Amino acid sequence: MTVLEQSAGLPLTIPLTRPNIGLGVEKLGRYLVRYTLALVLVWMGLMKFTGFEAAAIEPMVANSPFLFWLYDILTIQGVSNLIGVIEIATAVLLATRPWSAGAGVIGGALAVATFITTLAMIFTLPSWEPNLGFPVLSVMPGQFLIKDVLFLGAAVWCLGDALKGFDTE
Repeated sequence: MTVLEQSAGLPLTIPLTRPNIGLGVEKLGRYLVRYTLALVLVWMGLMKFTGFEAAAIEPMVANSPFLFWLYDILTIQGVSNLIGVIEIATAVLLATRPWSAGAGVIGGALAVATFITTLAMIFTLPSWEPNLGFPVLSVMPGQFLIKDVLFLGAAVWCLGDALKGFDTE
């Protein structure tokens, strides 16, 4: 058992039981899922403003069933910049969830759309090792893209969490 002081100065006893520790770890996990997803999206988004990243994503975007048409209206760097703005905006919206469930819903929906879009590329690009085939993923783009399965799960959780809070705002 531990004694914590409340703001009024009265002792509050909270038993150190596994359920209480579990709740604390779960709460930490929620923050880590939300804010590390936001961090990854900001980082990826900022990278999109470099020529190196614009050139690196060009073959993936050009073969995307959802994004290929962007090169008809924007340059390679313009498409990359647009994707970067969307990723950064998504991260900011996700991060503001504790203050605005509505922003969290928009951010969660954008994140889900982002990772569904990138995961679709596994099926439109040569993602399997040529000599070994399915299920052996190639280093690029297969192994590069498979991490987005986890990011999609985190995005769906963020969307669901925000939708729960949306009803109470």
